[in-house]
Amino acid sequence: MGRYRPPAAPKSPYITRQGYDSLSQEQNDLWKKRKEVVKALAAAAAEGDRSENAEYIYRKKQLREIDRRIRYLQKRLPDLKVVETLPDNPAQIFFGAQVTLENDDGEEIQYRIVGPDEFDPARNYISMDSPVARALMKKCIDDDVSVNTPGGQINYLVVNVSYQSSD
Repeated sequence: MGRYRPPAAPKSPYITRQGYDSLSQEQNDLWKKRKEVVKALAAAAAEGDRSENAEYIYRKKQLREIDRRIRYLQKRLPDLKVVETLPDNPAQIFFGAQVTLENDDGEEIQYRIVGPDEFDPARNYISMDSPVARALMKKCIDDDVSVNTPGGQINYLVVNVSYQSSD
């Protein structure tokens, strides 16, 4: 028997307009790609013995992965709430904020707080469910923020807070 794993905590249902549009486009692209994979799978299946047919096995795996992602998107997209309004106090950190922080060494780093479905470390987009974002919520410019991480406690100073307008 497998080891029991409790279900993961539910993700926050919030997302930016750009993130929602991106997920919708991904779903449309996956449906188009699925049609191509099904055709290739049918061609591979027509070749005969499926147990030793590498093309058939690969296409079945590819189709399974596409179907898994489509199922996830079909369940997740209707539950998402697109946040398009700016907060009443733009000096305070909320969802969608572009935040500039300074650490103890004087190095600055910028983060944008987004939904869990659109975080991207390469672009410094962090999930609102992450420890850093949770520590930043409702803070203002010149506030000190302490974040407990597995590597120890990190201290930041909030240098700037801005919001992108939803165009």
